[in-house]
Amino acid sequence: MADIDKLLVSFLVDEVVGGFFISVPPGHIACVYDRGRGVLKKVWGAGLHLKIPFWQVAKLFNAQVVEYTIRHGFDLTLQEALGDEPLNAVTADNKVVTVEGSVLFRINKDDAPQLWENVGDNFVSKVVRPVSRSRIRTVIAETTSENLRLRREGVETKIRDELNKIFHEKGLNCEGVLLSEIRVLGERSMENSLPEPSLEPHNVETGKLVFEEKK
Repeated sequence: MADIDKLLVSFLVDEVVGGFFISVPPGHIACVYDRGRGVLKKVWGAGLHLKIPFWQVAKLFNAQVVEYTIRHGFDLTLQEALGDEPLNAVTADNKVVTVEGSVLFRINKDDAPQLWENVGDNFVSKVVRPVSRSRIRTVIAETTSENLRLRREGVETKIRDELNKIFHEKGLNCEGVLLSEIRVLGERSMENSLPEPSLEPHNVETGKLVFEEKK
């Protein structure tokens, strides 16, 4: 019975004392789910804010610019890890290339409630990774291998703009794309398709964008 009392006291202290407040650190924002009105449109910035314990649940989001890394050896076994393995693509002159680089993006503060409500926590695996794969390959398919080498900055800008066409609808913003390495593997064979990134485990690098709910 004593153990149960300790658990109840711990729970009540957390809810009655800590449950009244949302502590938002610098570089982060908070959204609130109200059990009567759903996800509120208001977004809380850095600081200490009041909420209704039990009735409202707060979730913290990282609002800083984060790096989504496309590189060899990235661990795809963690679906929300910030990155991907090198992408294979076909250029306009039918060359198979492999691409490594970084996508810099952040959550749009004003659109965070929409992101939480419509996409949920797993927006890296649902939006960032599939859209990045698709848009990078699309832009490369419209570019010759020579232009990839000579006009890389223009290609990076075009990929960023293509990403934002979809990112903005989801509450995200691409700040920039940096292509660190583009290697030509050879001519594309008509009977061969491009392999997808391996799912074998490698060294992991993760970045936390969504944090535990505060009830």
